Amino acid sequence: MLDQKTIDIIKSTVPVLKTHGVEITTTFYKNMFEQNPEVKSLFNMDRQASGEQQKALAMSILAAAQNIDNLSAIMPVVNKIGVMHCNSNVMPEHYPIVGKHLLGAIKEVLGDAATDEIIDAWAKTYEVLAEVFIGAEKDIYSSRN
Repeated sequence: MLDQKTIDIIKSTVPVLKTHGVEITTTFYKNMFEQNPEVKSLFNMDRQASGEQQKALAMSILAAAQNIDNLSAIMPVVNKIGVMHCNSNVMPEHYPIVGKHLLGAIKEVLGDAATDEIIDAWAKTYEVLAEVFIGAEKDIYSSRN
């Protein structure tokens, strides 16, 4: 689990996520699809084109940040997203790609405001959140077999 300092840093980024969340997720998807085109087939491109997916991801990241000290509060959303991930064949090996581009987008959009301390806190947080999703998705895949 995350230490209190990391939790405090993540919670301190909530106002920034409210302001710049969609810009971060838009940058994230653009960079990921350019640099890792092999994952593009995992995503609904109609939702990408409409901006719906960028908004949905921004809201999910915001909810995770707001509830980082109480992840059970976001489990209904995790399970709903997990079903969509499993329907798209998202696998554990995709999470490092997403993490790399998400952290990169935070740094790109926020520039110097994304200090090493903030990026490190988000890297730790992403690892925890990825494990939560991977665990939920493992259960969903298992229930389908």
